[in-house]
Amino acid sequence: MPRKTGETREQKKTRAAKVVKGLKGRYPKAATALEYSTPHELLVATVLAAQCTDKKVNEVTKSLFRKYRSPEDFAKARLSALEKMIKPTGFFRNKSKSIKTLSGEIVEKYGGQVPEKLEALVQLAGVGRKTANVVRAAVFGKPGIVVDTHMIRLAGRLGFTGEKDPVKIEFALMDILPRRVWGDFSFMIVLHGRETCKARKPLCHICPVEKHCPSSPGYSETS
Repeated sequence: MPRKTGETREQKKTRAAKVVKGLKGRYPKAATALEYSTPHELLVATVLAAQCTDKKVNEVTKSLFRKYRSPEDFAKARLSALEKMIKPTGFFRNKSKSIKTLSGEIVEKYGGQVPEKLEALVQLAGVGRKTANVVRAAVFGKPGIVVDTHMIRLAGRLGFTGEKDPVKIEFALMDILPRRVWGDFSFMIVLHGRETCKARKPLCHICPVEKHCPSSPGYSETS
């Protein structure tokens, strides 16, 4: 658990800016690790990534996207065929239903084009704020904070919020980070969580933002 800093909102915003700068130095080209060539492919890949690694999803989508090339293809697909192809990602029955349904919705309501607005995306089957913000940030360049397991863990360790609910974490971070960095921050946090600030044993000694992190031994309130 992070030490309580007693920061004001403005002080926390200042420290958050230093964290963003430090992470950009380490991860200057941070982006989603999911492989895709269209907004719909990323949407499908992100749905598949729930409770599954990006590496496994990329293995599955390599053949999946060769067979199904458009929202129309997915909407017409047999559920049994989809289930068989995506089974390695887990929860394949629910995921296949969501993918087929959301693809049909995109065809019927949006002419086969993935909508950009958050409000429209979260109305699609199986799409929550996390999935919607991944697509908005990666494909459309829209501001969005992606709250996954890495963000939940690191937002707490960095002392940015004590919230546990993903939506509350998202809004807490929106309050201290400028809109222009929301997407980049999200993708940098994923990389940082995988490589350095690991769940079981954070590697504080090689962390580029150690002195700005209340959970680290090198934290300094004056840095």
